[in-house]
Amino acid sequence: MKTLMRAGALGLTMAAAAALTPAAMAQTAAAPATPAADSMFRATTLNLSAMGEVDVAPDMATITLGVQTEAATAQEAMRANAQKMSEVMSALNRAGIDGRDIQTSNLNLNAQYDYPQNESPRLRGYQASNQVTVKVRDLARLGAAVDATVNAGANQIHSINFGLNDSTAAENAARQAAVRNLQAKAQLYAQATGHRVGRLVTLSEGTSYSQPPPPMPYMAMARAESKDMSTPVSGGEMTVRVDISGLYELTR
Repeated sequence: MKTLMRAGALGLTMAAAAALTPAAMAQTAAAPATPAADSMFRATTLNLSAMGEVDVAPDMATITLGVQTEAATAQEAMRANAQKMSEVMSALNRAGIDGRDIQTSNLNLNAQYDYPQNESPRLRGYQASNQVTVKVRDLARLGAAVDATVNAGANQIHSINFGLNDSTAAENAARQAAVRNLQAKAQLYAQATGHRVGRLVTLSEGTSYSQPPPPMPYMAMARAESKDMSTPVSGGEMTVRVDISGLYELTR
């Protein structure tokens, strides 16, 4: 008799569970919204961006230069190029450029053709080129380094870019300016809408550098007038910029 009563009770429990509707089960499973999430949902926020800039004089430069040679065969073109490039590298070392600041950036070997009218192309020979990117950590050495490479056989200069050996101070100054601008903008919007700035919720940043395109350093003609004159290269100023975005919570 006791066994039958227990079985009957178990059957009633299972039937009651089965009688729950899907809607009732969903309501039972759903977790209530947390107070923090509910507060954030009801908060008035400002999502703003601002930037800060500082102008600084560069103290280093990177320059891309190289040697281009032509010969009747590929082997001759590469051999002549290797010899000239070795002389250029030695000249850079004598000009005070450390080996760690010289990096090969491009190496090419191409067949050269003539294209006579109404005839098939004719192989004229081969052209080899080798380019290196040189980091000059002392701008006072830049002109002399360019001259030394030209005297050693470099016949290509492709680009020059100025920079900072240590950008920490300039970046931090730009960050401070960006934060001041962001805070001022937040205060302006808050006052205009009848609010007060409560707290800064999130902050993100990005950093960039810009400079006016520098003139290519001229070489051969200037040096033909005076061997004592170094190639004039001016670093000017560069702009360090920090862009930030911030989310503010406003209060009444």
